[in-house]
Amino acid sequence: MASTVRILDQVFSVEETLEGAGVRLHRGFGPAQVPRFDPFLLFDDFSSPQPADYLAGFPWHPHRGIETVTYVLDGDVRHRDSIGNEGVIAQGDIQWMTAGSGIIHGEMPEGMGGLQGFQLWVNLPRGQKMMTPRYQEVKRKTIPEVRLGEHARGKVIAGKVAGVVGPVEDIMASPLYVDIMLEPEKTLVLPVRDGDTVFLYIIDGALGTGSDDAIRYGKGLILLFDRGGDTVVIRAGGNGARFLLVSGTPLGEQVAWRGPIVMNTEAELHTAFRELQEGTFIR
Repeated sequence: MASTVRILDQVFSVEETLEGAGVRLHRGFGPAQVPRFDPFLLFDDFSSPQPADYLAGFPWHPHRGIETVTYVLDGDVRHRDSIGNEGVIAQGDIQWMTAGSGIIHGEMPEGMGGLQGFQLWVNLPRGQKMMTPRYQEVKRKTIPEVRLGEHARGKVIAGKVAGVVGPVEDIMASPLYVDIMLEPEKTLVLPVRDGDTVFLYIIDGALGTGSDDAIRYGKGLILLFDRGGDTVVIRAGGNGARFLLVSGTPLGEQVAWRGPIVMNTEAELHTAFRELQEGTFIR
């Protein structure tokens, strides 16, 4: 059966915002884009060469009903949480945290040499909103690399591509998360699941899509594809490109979202914040 190439649906530019205790970051999408990115809720690029932009960090705060994915390309981020995990997410490492029924954690960047990394929020389906929290810390050396044709290579963080499976397992949205480098002026054909949400985030360089060879999309853009088709076709510009490929199965559920907590109904949100006030949030 012939493959069907997906059409680029919309392009999003990251926008500067302040989060945490005053971290200056760039948001690719968030609450205003629900349900376009279902099951994904939010994507932030927190990269900066200036320590003043990130050192304030993200002190202790709660999450419920979601998974957070932190990928650090350069620098260090120290993590602590209410279920006893503590460690440093260093260069090339991944933290995949399932908040489930409730977790309180802090993420504090360290060092004065600059920071480069990203955070993705993944929604949990109704039946797993209140699952037991868990934490997966994946070190750089355990993330497999794979050749993607003759002119590209990728680091497979989650999911399966070209027969290689990433180390992050048992994630509810069945995501694919790959860090890809594509050589200058080369084309890459990537298989994706028909019906899944698929987007790219351009870390460096520039890309064109589909059969259009024009290289018009540059660093800091998110390319969201339509949900029909099993192939994404992309081409790099003269300096090559590095980008994240992310895909996942839409949940198609109602979203009730306030701050760091994402549930299905306003009543569930009310319960979560009441439990925070009463000290019963952590199960």
